[in-house]
Amino acid sequence: MTAIAVTIAGSDSGGGAGIQADLKTFSALGVYGASVITALTAQNTRGVQGIYNIPPDFVKQQIDSVFSDLDVNAVKIGMLSQPDIIQAVANGLGKYNQAQIILDPVMVAASGDRLIAEEAVTTLKESLLPLALLITPNLPEAAVILGDNHPASNEQEVISQAERLLKLGPKAVLIKGGHGNGPESTDILLDHNGVYRLSSARLNSHNTHGTGCTLSSAITAFIAKGADLREAITEAKRYLTAALKAADSLHIGHGIGPVHHFHKLWK
Repeated sequence: MTAIAVTIAGSDSGGGAGIQADLKTFSALGVYGASVITALTAQNTRGVQGIYNIPPDFVKQQIDSVFSDLDVNAVKIGMLSQPDIIQAVANGLGKYNQAQIILDPVMVAASGDRLIAEEAVTTLKESLLPLALLITPNLPEAAVILGDNHPASNEQEVISQAERLLKLGPKAVLIKGGHGNGPESTDILLDHNGVYRLSSARLNSHNTHGTGCTLSSAITAFIAKGADLREAITEAKRYLTAALKAADSLHIGHGIGPVHHFHKLWK
């Protein structure tokens, strides 16, 4: 049986993040990918030049088209910039009884451009977080969701934030450490089994566009293929690390380039 994953996210016209990164990741990991596009961005390696939000009714129509036909094993959610779009996604996933949901609360692009309206954060917390198997915020995103003034600056603060996020309804929380400091990048997972740390050497690469999208879609791919959550996260982290190590072999654009999704396949 073919493993199928769906990405519900925004389109990155530059190809490094969003829908494009998700579909590349699914394909690289042997999973069939389908998509529901929530926004179009005019974007390249230098930044986001424009955002066009897809009307909520058309987001709903895409969800109905995909989920009424495909036997979906897992869902990744990325950029949702408006409250009514978030509600349309929540209603659609509830209608089709989707439980294997990986929510990456995309709020700020690698360039620093904000991708979500302020009023959308509340709807995200109330309507989508309780549906998620896992949420994968980075340090700044975790702070935004919780209304904290500053991102966590040490491991105990990260764990404290994860505990507060878990109370909002998701079954597990993975706070990514890529925005931290030090020689290692440590991601903190909190689930019903407790705290799980995933550390890797911090890589000195300029090409980091789409890292968050790639990690969450890789987790989704492994979940779609039947892995349990901790196994999926571990394998996804390994895949992203390799994609980052190979990123500098690509020469894409004049800004922050993408990771190398097909590092195992391209010669």
